[in-house]
Amino acid sequence: MDSSSFLAFVSSRASVREFTPSPLAEEEIRAILEAARTAPSAGNREAWDVVVVTDPEVREALSEAALSQPHVKEAPCVLAVCANYIRSMSRYGERGILYAIQDAAIACTYMMLAAHAAGIQSCWTGAFDEEEVRDVLDLPQHLRPVALLAVGRGKIPLERTGRIELSEHVHHDSW
Repeated sequence: MDSSSFLAFVSSRASVREFTPSPLAEEEIRAILEAARTAPSAGNREAWDVVVVTDPEVREALSEAALSQPHVKEAPCVLAVCANYIRSMSRYGERGILYAIQDAAIACTYMMLAAHAAGIQSCWTGAFDEEEVRDVLDLPQHLRPVALLAVGRGKIPLERTGRIELSEHVHHDSW
């Protein structure tokens, strides 16, 4: 794939918030999860874990924890991506907290792109009450929920959201 094909691929992905109830096959979910295993991570610690949520009652509880966002309960699968502090801190001490969060974010990005490549839609959800998510999923204290990735088959928005010009983001050699 050349760079223009790659740019076209990532540019064609959009956050989807309207899903059909049709479940994903186990193989589809596994393929998305396998992509995360290829993501770079600090010191190759792979300081992330995922809770795969397909149970409608658990998705509804996650939706409530996510400020009642309906797409979280409507998606047939939610991947709760967590930073695993112990994996990273065992090598990097306090700095490992940041690395674990970065590892989880990169792994989630890879899952989102793998879903897109498979024709499966997704929506990264970061607005949620961490303690509620922790309670719903019975997470141990060394895990921090970083994202709820809603995945499934859905309605792709007709209009794309605008983007800030590249020149507003990029600075050369100094600010």
